[in-house]
Amino acid sequence: MHRLLGWIVNVLVATLSVLATIVLIYALQARRLPDLQPWHTQAPAGEMQAAELDAGFTLDRYLGREQDLFEETRTGLLQSIPLEQQLPGNRYWAQSPNYQWLFPRDWNRSFELRPARIEGGALLLHGLTDSPYSMRAIARALFDRGYYVLALRMPGHGTVPAALAQVTWQDWMAATRLGARAVRSQIGADAPLLMVGYSNGAALSVKHQLDALEDASLPRADRIVLMSPMIGISPSAALARLLGRLSFIPYFVKSAWTEVQPEFNPFKFNSFPLNGAVQTRALTEEISRGIGRLEGNGGLARMPPILAFQSLLDSTVSTRAVVRTLFAHLPANGSELVLFDFNRNAVFATAFKRSDREFLRTLFDDDPRAYRLQVITNNSEHGSATVRKSIAARSREIVEHGMDVGYPRSVYSLSHIALPFPVSDPVYGLEPDYTESFGVRLGTLVLHGEHNALAVPLEQLTRLGSNPFYPYLEQRVLQWASATGATP
Repeated sequence: MHRLLGWIVNVLVATLSVLATIVLIYALQARRLPDLQPWHTQAPAGEMQAAELDAGFTLDRYLGREQDLFEETRTGLLQSIPLEQQLPGNRYWAQSPNYQWLFPRDWNRSFELRPARIEGGALLLHGLTDSPYSMRAIARALFDRGYYVLALRMPGHGTVPAALAQVTWQDWMAATRLGARAVRSQIGADAPLLMVGYSNGAALSVKHQLDALEDASLPRADRIVLMSPMIGISPSAALARLLGRLSFIPYFVKSAWTEVQPEFNPFKFNSFPLNGAVQTRALTEEISRGIGRLEGNGGLARMPPILAFQSLLDSTVSTRAVVRTLFAHLPANGSELVLFDFNRNAVFATAFKRSDREFLRTLFDDDPRAYRLQVITNNSEHGSATVRKSIAARSREIVEHGMDVGYPRSVYSLSHIALPFPVSDPVYGLEPDYTESFGVRLGTLVLHGEHNALAVPLEQLTRLGSNPFYPYLEQRVLQWASATGATP
């Protein structure tokens, strides 16, 4: 017995020593990050939190607080930006063309679109480090179909990255519940309610619906749309809560961050605090537990139909988790998963990892599933033209449909961030609309120069920011919305 106890103690000591070493090494490496700027250290005090976002907290009050929050952020930054950061391209410098407070409408904030005649309602939820701007295109399309649209800014977003270092997933969920109540109150009890979530917003949409299946007081969606859903993330995110343990020490303050970058993107943070990974990891774990619990007690049978769009190649979230953790457990309710394959043109083929090349084959070989699977891929290995391969629920038969859009010559795959943006997007589009400007056009960057010269990783600047297949995505979302009926 004493020997066993001694062995356990030795294992615990060794484990703690290893973990302490990992934390220390990470903290030392984090010191190499660029210096923290005011937008990394000065979080606005007026951000809304879960404790106050109860059932009596109205949307009007939320929007009023948001107005005060952005004004607090603006005035706080005016006198605190050091001279060396007063550069064109810094979204927080008042003389920069992408200064967000100069825009006729700041899409970092929540927005509503209200048609003359309301046919239904849609709650749109953006992604992590993101803003409601990412939902702008699909919001306008739904509005044109008679939908009252609320694109709600999640706490910790749209202002400064420092705010994301303090937020919790419970804050996001409380805001999501507020948004769902607000949309339902606008459209009435009988009109269809659609939830559309992108990335982390997709996770919030799923979590809200799982909660609503167990809590009758929460508004239930009639249908759900997910884009790049954050259902599973890298296992390394489990270490995030541990890695920042030394950040309270001034010498190691940068260890609270994984990325410290220039902030030139007007609608998305480039810098990323560890807390973002901590909260998304906790949220995805909650979703997994909720699915398991409801599947066990039969409650998942009442889940509304889900239409999801996912790039096969996605460095932010796990495509396999979308399939295995979510869709594999859904009831036979008409749900549909659309996968965008990478460009399998022979010119690119050997450049991809074997596991990615073979994933589709294993997916096609799966037993008949309860949902419809659609894959947009090359019609041959010798060109960029595409087809849509469709497998109906409970079937193995693959039916091919031609597509009007192919892969652009320079595009080898879609990306996590590309899906909700048309190629005409004025910031992220490959072919931007030049009638509108927000100071930068990130989608048209073509960079040549010396390596190791930029303060931003080159792959971040070359990551595809818009979706050549967006017209198809929008068409399917509108079809999905028009098929919406009241959930029994």
